[in-house]
Amino acid sequence: MRRKAEGNNETGGQAGNGAGAGRPGYVRVRGAREHNLKNVSLDIPRDALVVFTGVSGSGKSSLAFGTLYAEAQRRYLESVSPYARRLFHQMPVPEVDEIDGLPPAVALQQQRGSPTTRSSVGSVSTLSNSLRMLYSRAGDYPAGQELLYAESFSPNTPEGACPECSGLGRVYAVTEQSLVPDDSLTIRERAVAAWPPAWHGQNLRDILVTLGYDVDTPWRDLPKKDRDWILYTDETPTVPVYAGLTPEETRRALKRKDTPSYQGTFSGARRYVLQTFATTESAAMKKRVARYMVSKECPLCRGKRLRQEALSVTFGGIDIADISRLPLARLHDLLAPYASGKAAADKGRARLHPEQLIVTQRIAEDLVARLDVLLALGLGYLALERSTPTLSPGELQRLRLATQVRSNLFGVVYVLDEPSAGLHPADTEALLAALAQLKASGNSLFVVEHALDVIRCADWIVDVGPAAGEQGGEVLYSGPPQGLERVDASQTRRYLFDDTPIRARTRRAPAGWLRLEGVTRNNLNQLAAEFPLGVLSAVCGVSGSGKSSLVSQVLVELVARELGQGAPAGQVEETDDLEQETALPLEGRIVSGMETIRRMVRVDQKPIGRTPRSNLATYTGLFDQVRKLFAATRMARARKYDAGRFSFNVAKGRCENCAGEGSVMVELLFLPSVYAPCPVCAGARYNAKTLEVTYQDRNIADVLGMTVDAAFDFFAGEALVARSLEVLREVGLGYLRLGQPATELSGGEAQRIKLATELQRTGRGNTLYVLDEPTTGLHPSDVDRLVLQLERLVEAGNTVVVVEHTMRVVAACDWVIDVGPGAGDEGGTVVAAGPPERVARAAGSRSAPYLRPWLPA
Repeated sequence: MRRKAEGNNETGGQAGNGAGAGRPGYVRVRGAREHNLKNVSLDIPRDALVVFTGVSGSGKSSLAFGTLYAEAQRRYLESVSPYARRLFHQMPVPEVDEIDGLPPAVALQQQRGSPTTRSSVGSVSTLSNSLRMLYSRAGDYPAGQELLYAESFSPNTPEGACPECSGLGRVYAVTEQSLVPDDSLTIRERAVAAWPPAWHGQNLRDILVTLGYDVDTPWRDLPKKDRDWILYTDETPTVPVYAGLTPEETRRALKRKDTPSYQGTFSGARRYVLQTFATTESAAMKKRVARYMVSKECPLCRGKRLRQEALSVTFGGIDIADISRLPLARLHDLLAPYASGKAAADKGRARLHPEQLIVTQRIAEDLVARLDVLLALGLGYLALERSTPTLSPGELQRLRLATQVRSNLFGVVYVLDEPSAGLHPADTEALLAALAQLKASGNSLFVVEHALDVIRCADWIVDVGPAAGEQGGEVLYSGPPQGLERVDASQTRRYLFDDTPIRARTRRAPAGWLRLEGVTRNNLNQLAAEFPLGVLSAVCGVSGSGKSSLVSQVLVELVARELGQGAPAGQVEETDDLEQETALPLEGRIVSGMETIRRMVRVDQKPIGRTPRSNLATYTGLFDQVRKLFAATRMARARKYDAGRFSFNVAKGRCENCAGEGSVMVELLFLPSVYAPCPVCAGARYNAKTLEVTYQDRNIADVLGMTVDAAFDFFAGEALVARSLEVLREVGLGYLRLGQPATELSGGEAQRIKLATELQRTGRGNTLYVLDEPTTGLHPSDVDRLVLQLERLVEAGNTVVVVEHTMRVVAACDWVIDVGPGAGDEGGTVVAAGPPERVARAAGSRSAPYLRPWLPA
């Protein structure tokens, strides 16, 4: 396999084991076997933009991140003290024979922001640090106030946080309305909704019967004294409980002093909610009780999170909380005069000490220079206080990229994971300019990328394939871009050198319209918009134009409210509930069009599970059918094994040593922790007795180890299982193993698994599907397959709305809504709407020039 890879490298004329091996200016890789890489060897130039391409799952990230970056990190950490190494998130040591010529590396990966809202644009970019220094050293202080140090302007420090809300900006409490949302119900009918469900809640209701409270009168008709005690008492009386008896029977039993069912201890609703929130280790339980807590703006700091002393200091007449809420573009305009020195003559500044004037100019110069980079990367619509959980992975990566551009490092390899993700083609041009600046500073850029605009700008292409998973892992080509045109096995070649527009086809006519009015959210202000029903629609526009606010937020929330669904699945991040973003008011209404929508599904890129126990087979439901097949075998029936026996989450069937994990963690202190196969089950996850049961000569662990493609052949005679597997193959996931942990799946893979799960139910019709950038992480060939599946959903009588930047996909839609024209304050309007051909001719559309080449002439 190594010989084959090297031969293909020589196709490029400049890499491989031959003349190029060991040359100065190249990174030399020999025998890379990480994940699905098949003993790969190649030479990659330094001081160049090197793009790693290939279909999704081909192994390009295993080469760029799992091998090159992991090895660079390992070498760096060898120079760090053992204690300090423990502070790093260490990647596993890569499976590779040898790497020469590898400089220090910095990784900028696609990842969600910190789960706490205390992490913000300002903290990630470090702009907030400089701004706090500006207010501390050059702010306008009230007469007589002492100098405050920079940490006093941070809501995340004891010196700066408002004492009333601890720097959160909001205070939390429980009210009668939050604890009892429907006061027409009786206590027996669970009027106190905040109490726990199931037995525990019944126990509390039975205790009230013993205590003599009326549980059969509507809550609103109970005496206020009784209501207040039930909700707010801190008393915890323990009383006899007679389970199953009526109130009258309970009273008689108490008089007779009958032996009770048990002794029960009462807890008021407020006490239960606050105590559970503070002490439970269950994320689900914590999320449940948080629903019964209400928040309001902190009355002391008015939501600004800081102490009054800090808020009394201003710069340019604005306190630090308000200046942090400005879009970066406006912050740049405000600081520019101070950076240039033109503001020094202002009457407010003239009285400052000369040292303060110097400090003001120096700090403002630094802030403006760093803001210039952020604006060039198309992030001028963000504000410093914007929390990182609300940022897309693409926005977060560009924030980190801007920091690196300003760092002026030299001789570093930057390894980037799809930096164009979430970018409109117009914004991609600014991204390429930033990458060129890094390269001009003497750095190397190793970029994993699918966007053709970025690939075309590469100095060198490493194409991995030919297919995904076990069918990938080979270097098909390594060399200058033009040489890839001669590599027939490359999927990338077909798209890179063939700009053929999409096939001409008749656009579907809308079956109706979903009309929205008065939409106000972020930069949308009293917007009216209409979405065609029964067709495939794309909403496009530059990054930050307001398309996600319109579709993924307002449209989803309004439709969910109309359907009575509550918050759509996947809306809430797994964070500390008190630190979640305050829910924005839902302004807007649906005027018409809901008559034919029976259901809504939001297919996002959030993980299908956060532990290795969740996987493709369990999420799609096909594993339930597989377990039933094993339970129906002769041996299983003879041993009285039910389907639960074949679940690695159930004690009776799983390996006791690893509790069904399949591996055990070996803690090596200052070295990366190592996960080794369980010595008892050898990674099979099940105990020996369970593994003795076979179906067609394969045990349950063998099945979980199969790829979707292999399992499709294996279960060809089982219609229900084969149906699920067929849909997974159709969305391009045939290379995944059935038991592949959710933690190993990319966002794009997770989204396609969700889509495949939905495609199994297409018989319903009248469903609204909302997808936010479904092509993220997908090779153009996978994008084509995805569009075919979206077409299938529409053909089944559904409506599909996608927020999308890939113009190839936009051109394939029946209807396009272009939001803009710019980002932030310059966006928020519908610039053009109609079939792609009409939008491509719209004069004010930023998307039009990029859409036209994909349409038939």
